[in-house]
Amino acid sequence: MSDSCLFIIEPDFTGHRWRYVEWALQAFAEAGRRCVVVTDQANLAHPLAQALQAGSSPGCTLIAMPLPADAGRGAGRIAYVRYWRIFRHLFRQAAAAQRCEQVLVPYADYFLWALPLLGSPLGATPWVGITMRAGFHHHRVGVRAPRHPLTNALKALLFRRALSAPGLKTMLSIDPTLPGWYGNRAGATLAYLADPSPDMTPATQAAARARLALDDGPVLLVYGAITARKGIRELVAALAARPGAPRVVVAGVQDDETRAWLGEAAASLSPAPLLLDRFIPEAQEADLFSACDAVWLGYKSHYGMSGVLVQAYRFGKPVLATADGLIGWFCRGRDLGPVMDDLSAAAIGRALDQLAQAPPAATAAAAGADSRAQLLARHTVTEFKMTLRRAAA
Repeated sequence: MSDSCLFIIEPDFTGHRWRYVEWALQAFAEAGRRCVVVTDQANLAHPLAQALQAGSSPGCTLIAMPLPADAGRGAGRIAYVRYWRIFRHLFRQAAAAQRCEQVLVPYADYFLWALPLLGSPLGATPWVGITMRAGFHHHRVGVRAPRHPLTNALKALLFRRALSAPGLKTMLSIDPTLPGWYGNRAGATLAYLADPSPDMTPATQAAARARLALDDGPVLLVYGAITARKGIRELVAALAARPGAPRVVVAGVQDDETRAWLGEAAASLSPAPLLLDRFIPEAQEADLFSACDAVWLGYKSHYGMSGVLVQAYRFGKPVLATADGLIGWFCRGRDLGPVMDDLSAAAIGRALDQLAQAPPAATAAAAGADSRAQLLARHTVTEFKMTLRRAAA
């Protein structure tokens, strides 16, 4: 049994999750702390796991193991209970091989609502968690979201009790409204963690467009995981009926339903859209945000944070945004671009007209000192690392 260290437990390396693990590793390594990433052995082929196995991060190692086959039995049919069992298994197995002084859970929403009933899956070990999906309080803090009074009241009660779970030191939230709602109640500390986007160097618009084979006309970027929740169907319908519409660039992996529909729907658009149906590496992501004139954020049934909003802000690009959720909350002052109350063709057309008449500059200088847009300046990897180190100190 070697010297104690900090565990970072994350069974899933898809989406944003591996990025959070990577940045957390860097944060603690820069502070001189030894780390162990604990994960599912199914992730061994992931570039982050391979880099750790190759020793690319001195003082940081990897423990990978199969997930428990019985985690989903009985009450485990409830996802929160199943993941609570998975985390208990991963922690216990890893702790048998390596002494652990503290744990970081980059996505505590896996088992958040099970904490009040089952306690910590990490025993008495101190831990820090990050929550990304707690939206039960939104109607109380001015965020436009569906109201479910009974469900939200129950979740508020469970959340307060979850923050009193044994061992929990700090819960970090990427929702800036949650700590304000919670206040200074007893239990673990609840603090804001600015959801970061990768640090990138913008290119000139001309150079970026040349690499993407885009002409000089207006370009609207749709970026990320491309599903119906992006509002892509409503956008295409509105643009198809609009003379002089901007060229649309749709960049990111499409789900099967969107892929089957968009391939045919694209024929209705003029100019023809650029469809990049694949994972976008960082260099091309920088080109996409540099090349466009505006960014689409007309999302449906999405009430959480958006890394695309952060990137648009950092590249100085205006957005066409939904009024819903945290996107609408950040954009309410309209410093960042037109805000749409719905996704009708008329509302989208008005937003495009507003953008053409007086495009805003999505920069800190353009936003007032008290603007919510100012918060986006904190959404950097450097700020993320500093917040994690403070929380785990």
